[in-house]
Amino acid sequence: MQMQFIQRWASELLSIMRIMAAGSFFTHGTMKLFSWPAPFEFPLNAMLYLAGVMEVFGGLLLIVGLFSRPVAFLLSGSMAVAYFMVHAPEGFFPVLNHGEAAMLYCFVFLYICAAGPGSLSIDAMREKSAPSTGAENA
Repeated sequence: MQMQFIQRWASELLSIMRIMAAGSFFTHGTMKLFSWPAPFEFPLNAMLYLAGVMEVFGGLLLIVGLFSRPVAFLLSGSMAVAYFMVHAPEGFFPVLNHGEAAMLYCFVFLYICAAGPGSLSIDAMREKSAPSTGAENA
C-alpha cells in the first residue's frame, strides 16, 4: 500500500528524525560533561569522557546537518562499540541489558549515513549552492 500523501514529505521527515535523534544524543553528552540536564550517574573514565565529547560535538553537527554522513558514520560506530562493550555482556536481549538506546542510535545514525541528512540541513543548502561542473552528466 502506497502512502503517497506522506511520501512527498520523506526528506523533511528524515530531517526531523535526524534533528530529534541528534538532540536526544546531544543530551547524553551534556550529562557526562556538564551534568546537565542531570548529573551522569557513573564516574567518568577516558572512554566515557571521549563518548561525551563525541555526543556533544557530533550531536550538534547532526542537529544542524553539517558533515552529516561522516559524523553519522562515526557516531553509529561508537554506538556499536558501546553496545558490544557495555550492554551485550549483560545479556542477549537489549530490553534486558539496557542497550536499546545504543542499538537504536547505532542504526538510526547508520541510516542517516546512507540516506543523507534530508532537505532541512546545512549539507543540503551547501549542495544546492555548489556550482555544477557538468561532470555528473557525462
